Amino acid sequence: MNKEVGSDEFTGRTALVTGGGTGIGRATARRWAAGGGHVTVLGRREEPLRATVELIEAAGGSADAVACDVRDPAAVETAVDRAAERAGRLDVLVNNAAGNFVAAGEDISPGGWKAVIDIVLNGTFHCTRAAARHMLDQGSGSVLNVIASYAWHGHPGTAHSAAAKAGVLAMTRSLAVEWAPRGVRLNCLAPGPTETEGASAALWPTEAARARVLASVPAGRFTTPEEVAESAAFLISDRAAYITGEVLTVDGGQWLGKSVYTDERVRT
Repeated sequence: MNKEVGSDEFTGRTALVTGGGTGIGRATARRWAAGGGHVTVLGRREEPLRATVELIEAAGGSADAVACDVRDPAAVETAVDRAAERAGRLDVLVNNAAGNFVAAGEDISPGGWKAVIDIVLNGTFHCTRAAARHMLDQGSGSVLNVIASYAWHGHPGTAHSAAAKAGVLAMTRSLAVEWAPRGVRLNCLAPGPTETEGASAALWPTEAARARVLASVPAGRFTTPEEVAESAAFLISDRAAYITGEVLTVDGGQWLGKSVYTDERVRT
């Protein structure tokens, strides 16, 4: 946790990060706290949330946690109101909570489809709606929604997740236009393959699968939660004050793909 980079850019401001108990969510919460801001991490399981809070406090930051299922709109509203009341305001929401698994389209059950849509699309809306009531009242705020590049280019095995994340992208752009005159920005962050325990288990569970994924990244490596968190910090900071309705892709060039037509003079 580097307190020299942006050590005071978030001082006096508050953020709420969903899925803040692990991976990208935890790294984003720590990066916000490193910038001097107070952060509330939200998720279904209290244990990893508390671990995030302990890491932040051990580094001199300010954080708390609230357990909540983003699929439950009433619970979300209560949790967001609680976070805003504790801190006195709510400046930033990072919608990072997600659910995913790889499956052929014909093998996705109605229950599996619903589970992913409920967490990714509906959960993002529930949290955004609850947070926006505070942001719109104060005339300022920033919402960052974590999606994936297959939301616009598609990918085999991700019909459910791609549909959900494409919905989040459309919602983000629609609300960005609607709320810009009232001081609230909304953007998306699309990380590529990231070294987290959850991603490894869901998306490249074997060494062969890992090798195939890595081969698809022109940069030749996976990204880290901390690298993604730096991009998130930019989008939710005043440095990006004139950016809304956009998507920042952080994937080492993966979605651009490898060359189809090869030539020995061109290395890829």
